[in-house]
Amino acid sequence: MELDDEAVEFANRMFDIARDGGTEELAAYVDAGLPVNLTNAKGDTFLILAAYYGHPGTVAALLARGADVTRTNDRGQTALAAATFKQAGESVTALLDAGADPTAGSPSALATAEFFDLPAMAELLRR
Repeated sequence: MELDDEAVEFANRMFDIARDGGTEELAAYVDAGLPVNLTNAKGDTFLILAAYYGHPGTVAALLARGADVTRTNDRGQTALAAATFKQAGESVTALLDAGADPTAGSPSALATAEFFDLPAMAELLRR
């Protein structure tokens, strides 16, 4: 399915909102029917972007709206691995509580914590 320029611009704006932590605005669009698991050209979901850019409130709002914690982007990365890499403990905890698997993805969140020598994150992931 090919999107017109206006739809592409809108989608890009939504991904920017996820990156910027615009929780209320993004949640309102999802509540109005925007697919919570929409992906960009790199396979990133709103959840992956919010986790990577350190927005635990946005992560929580997306999880509450059914965001898929098992989704990977085109590089095999999960939201949990992104949050782990950024040492975003609050997001890591929320993702784990939502059922995210620390061994899923490539590299997994656990492998990320070990590779980058993030003992606090590794401990959190092993709880």
